[in-house]
Amino acid sequence: MPQNSASRPGDVAPSRYPGERLGLPESGPRSVGRVGRRIGAIAVDWAIASFLSFAFFRYDSWATIGLFALLQVIFIPTIGGSIGHRVFGMRVVALRGGWVGVWRPVVRTVLLCLAIPALVWDSDQRGFHDKVAGTVLIRA
Repeated sequence: MPQNSASRPGDVAPSRYPGERLGLPESGPRSVGRVGRRIGAIAVDWAIASFLSFAFFRYDSWATIGLFALLQVIFIPTIGGSIGHRVFGMRVVALRGGWVGVWRPVVRTVLLCLAIPALVWDSDQRGFHDKVAGTVLIRA
């Protein structure tokens, strides 16, 4: 009798929706923040950083990315996400629960500023930057 792929030792059944393997609900509060919200959030954060860069540094590209990173590192541990995350009803949480701390936002932000990790994600829609930092972006 043939076996399905999930019944062999070491195999994992495919998840039905993003976040299922993490124990998160399919939709609503605490579900994984989807791509549309993420793009909106990063656009808001980049617009804020660009405005501040224009106002104080004549729109210097290094100042813009530095301000973007600073906003991420300050607001993720203090209000649970960047301004863009909060505007779009999301927050960053530690995968294992508890306070996200300071090191997770720093690691997450450094990788996010490299851009490529944010463009590579798994079946739970967690970017590489979230996987390395042990975080997940959820709906608030």
